[in-house]
Amino acid sequence: MIAITQALSLEGLNGFLIDVEADVGNGVPAFNLLGLPDASLSEARDRVRSAIINSQAQWPNKRITLALSPASLPKRGSAFDCAIALALLAAAEEISLERLNGSVILGELTLDGRIKAVAGILPALRAAAHHGISRAIIPSQNFHEGSLVSSMEISHFSHLRELIGWCKGNELAEPIHRIAYGESDEIEKVNSTLDFSDISGQESAKEALEIGAVGGHHIAMVGPPGVGKSMLAERIPTILPELNERDSLEVTSLHSIAGKISSESRWPLIAVPPFVAPHHTITRAGLIGGGSAVISPGACSLAHRGILFLDEAPELARTVIESLREPMELGEITLTRLGRSATFPAHFTLVLASNPCPCGWAIGKGKRCTCTPLASRRYRERLSGPILDRIDLRIELEPLSQADLLRTGESSDRIRERVARARARAVTRFRDMPWSINSEIPAVALRHQFAPEPKALGVLYQALDNEEITVRALHRIQRVAWSIADLREEPSPSRSTIDRALDLHLRERL
Repeated sequence: MIAITQALSLEGLNGFLIDVEADVGNGVPAFNLLGLPDASLSEARDRVRSAIINSQAQWPNKRITLALSPASLPKRGSAFDCAIALALLAAAEEISLERLNGSVILGELTLDGRIKAVAGILPALRAAAHHGISRAIIPSQNFHEGSLVSSMEISHFSHLRELIGWCKGNELAEPIHRIAYGESDEIEKVNSTLDFSDISGQESAKEALEIGAVGGHHIAMVGPPGVGKSMLAERIPTILPELNERDSLEVTSLHSIAGKISSESRWPLIAVPPFVAPHHTITRAGLIGGGSAVISPGACSLAHRGILFLDEAPELARTVIESLREPMELGEITLTRLGRSATFPAHFTLVLASNPCPCGWAIGKGKRCTCTPLASRRYRERLSGPILDRIDLRIELEPLSQADLLRTGESSDRIRERVARARARAVTRFRDMPWSINSEIPAVALRHQFAPEPKALGVLYQALDNEEITVRALHRIQRVAWSIADLREEPSPSRSTIDRALDLHLRERL
């Protein structure tokens, strides 16, 4: 007899439905698994056999053939275990598949029959829903994450014995409460211990970060040690509005694939912009993603719709930081490994922090720098021109005075209110467009629908003719000008707004 269940294979955020076909027939007892399984999936035979026996079910001592279709698509991981076990038991006429019709089945089995959580449940169920699947069987540990896909009917089990009993007609145990989107008391909040009011002085830097928060513009900060570069960067998420439902699901899906969603969390949805700050020794694969058996997102994708903070930026390997060129322009990263490709979104705001020279003291009244001009120049040149040309706001921080330390800064709440109002203006302006923030305005739109007044653009064209900026920088400065205009509640960028945007692009010592 032949029985068929359905599982799902993920490649990036895209999922492919897999038919698990089981044939139990007469012949010499054997177990054949077809369909390009990897090593962990080939081991499913022993896991499934022990799980079935330890769940008080009968293992068919016959010739078993399992085919994973489509056969041309490589399959990886242990999330197919439950689908294999149920297809095999149905083919042996131990259970009925009536309750499983139209369901996708995901879960890893232990030798004693427990159903373990698997990574990537959220993107897998979103992909299944895209293919028209309306029901899912998942591990109980993944229920809260899976329940974020509100369009699907979710059944969850912690042991294969319970799942087999349910297939035979038993009722489910008391269901876990399914939390609806918008129950804000369950949503993860920004770390409340961080606030912009903690930072004295550096008012011009705070202004630039506020502009960057409005439009999602890339930022570079340079200054001597101890002036507050890291403190400023860590507090940027506190002035950003919460993510909308679509972006929250996308961000959470990326973290789910990377295995960073805890199965203990009652509400795993990431509702606040992520802040990702890798060490400066990070590898290229760690930054943009990679892997051999499974293609996983890197730091730039985990920072999607949030902040990617690279401290001590010139200390990063040249090939590592240069790999950010494409995602900074395209907002996504496509990785190809062993003939397979996966595309991950990467709309992040890059924040670079650097000392002005190897010793760090080239800025300030004391001028205590001990570096030679050649050493300073080589240090600055570790960040290439193409990378710096993609930076929108360039901030120079100087050591604080005693008077600066006595000033009380604005709270994050007040700044976030202004940022939210400015973003709302942009959303209204772009209501018929496929983008919603100023940094994503295409160049062609800047030349037509959203072009500032020609008189206001004169200073930019002059800077272009003097080779002070590139064409790419000209467009980036215009996007920053729109963000400043939104903060000032101007209908379009004025001459003074564009002057300010140009000044923020040129003021920098990197």
